[in-house]
Amino acid sequence: MNRPWRQTLLVLLVALLAGMAGAWLGPQIAARTHGSGAPLHQAVHRDLDLTADQSAKIDSLERSFAVQRKKLELEMRQANAELAAAIESEGAYGPAVTAAVDHFHAAMGELQKATIEHVFAMRAVLTPEQAAKFDRTVVEALTAEPR
Repeated sequence: MNRPWRQTLLVLLVALLAGMAGAWLGPQIAARTHGSGAPLHQAVHRDLDLTADQSAKIDSLERSFAVQRKKLELEMRQANAELAAAIESEGAYGPAVTAAVDHFHAAMGELQKATIEHVFAMRAVLTPEQAAKFDRTVVEALTAEPR
């Protein structure tokens, strides 16, 4: 195999791996900060002794965020499909591959921003004492080793 083909294949492999890593990373970020069994979810619903009003507000926030999260995860899957098609059609790191990678990164960034906004929206419902405990749990969730 000659050198230009090796470089092209290497670029394609790196692009594909980056897309796959991003597809895995976005949901991991969301799972660490929200989701069934996640430390933050447990802290809010089990450990913070919420009032009925707080619980109702947080449940509403979680329902809204679930819709938004699904939409952004779908956008990430679409961007990955675009990346696969671009890799297949261009056979090099060309404009379509670049656009698909940018699309994926934008969707992943929006998911992370939405997740952080959701965390702060939940925090706003809490008392100062609850918020302090919540903050510790958020820091632990974000700095924990991957499972």
